[in-house]
Parts: sequence; structure tokens; C-alpha cells
Amino acid sequence: MVTRLRSLSLLCCLPFALISLPLQANSFFASVASTPPPGVSSLQHQLLQLAPSATPEALRLAAQALNCANPNAERFAVIDYSLPSTEPRMWVFDLRQHKLLFEELVSHGQGSGDAYAEAFSNTPESHQSSLGLFRTMNSYYGRNGYSLRLNGLEPDVNDLAYERAIVIHGADYVSDDFIAQTGRLGRSHGCPAVRQDITYPLIDSLREDQYVFAYYPDKEWLATSNILRCNTLNSTHLAQR
Repeated sequence: MVTRLRSLSLLCCLPFALISLPLQANSFFASVASTPPPGVSSLQHQLLQLAPSATPEALRLAAQALNCANPNAERFAVIDYSLPSTEPRMWVFDLRQHKLLFEELVSHGQGSGDAYAEAFSNTPESHQSSLGLFRTMNSYYGRNGYSLRLNGLEPDVNDLAYERAIVIHGADYVSDDFIAQTGRLGRSHGCPAVRQDITYPLIDSLREDQYVFAYYPDKEWLATSNILRCNTLNSTHLAQR
């Protein structure tokens, strides 16, 4: 009888041990997973976790640029023009909620290339896409429907975006059907155009003082970009724009 009672007592204790150990283990591994490795910023780590299919270098430089301009930004979009237009290459992040809101196809300009974008500029009428960091402005209805204005934050790189009417908008040439017919997306006049089906929610998630970063391993831009060599003076300048 005594042996039986002792056995029952042990059985009663076992569930607590079995439950508490996995909880402790889960807590430990969650803590490790949320800690950036040495040399990786917390923002870069967050972007890598949310968009594992993105090019790591694009996310590293995107985090670097945003940390310079506004480390407290709420929403952030990254466009990776090193990928072909047939693949999703635009990611929209909710940084406060730690969520990936969109992973989307996005077009590049007619002057930038065919299936791949290879040339970029800040020149009006070039029909080329621009690189670097942008701050979003207001949404509006224009010739391309519902659109989002962009303010380029990098002198001589993208600061003529507003003048050039480089905006986010929807387009019927951004679709899987168009890719099936032509082997690539259609091309814009330099705007990052997206699928018509998601134009409204995507633009609404980014409008009014959020940020967009467009990446390509362009040697000149990488060597000279002020936003990628952030300092106190540059941060103050960006905050005032």
C-alpha cells in the first residue's frame, strides 16, 4: 500500500517536471533566436527573420540606411532590384508589430533593363529606376490610379524623385499572367509599380512618413552613398527634409 502511494505521488509530480522543462527550453531558445549575432544590428536581424528569401546584403544595407534616417520608423519597404522582375522582390515590414505585411512583384523602369534592372539614375525623362532611401509622402489619385508620392533622401541619387513623378502605383503589367506571356514584368517610366489587386492596402500601409529602400549592387552608389555612411551631420540633415 505504501509503495503504491509513493508511486502515485511520483506520477503526480511528473507532469509538472515535464511541463516546466519544455517551457524553460522554449524560453531559452526564443531568447537566443531574438538576439542578433555579433556584428548584426537588431533591425537587420528583424528583417532577416521576416524575409528569409530576400538578399541578405540588401537587408543589411536597408537596415543601415533606416537606422541613419529614422531608427524609430514604423513601416519600411525594401526593393531588391538585383533579383529579376519575375520574382517577388519587394517586402513591406511592420517594424513595431514584427510582421511581414507584403512580399510582392514590383516593376522597374523601361530605361533600367529588360527582365533584370541594370541601370539606374536620377535623371528626368530617363525612364530609369532610382536607388537609395525614400521617405513616403501622401497618397493621391493620378493618371495611374491610386498612387503614393516618394521623396528621395539621397542627393544626386534619388532626390529628383518627386520632380520625376516617381511614385508607387498599381499596373496591369505587374502580374503572373504578364510574366507567363512575356517572360518578365512590364516596365514603368521609373516607378516601382505593383499588382493592381494589392495597390490600396500596400499604399495605405506605407503612406505619410514611412520609408522605402531600393537596392542594387551598383559600385558607384555603394562607394559614394551618404546614407550608407551615416554620421551625425547627415542624420540631422535627413531629419529636417
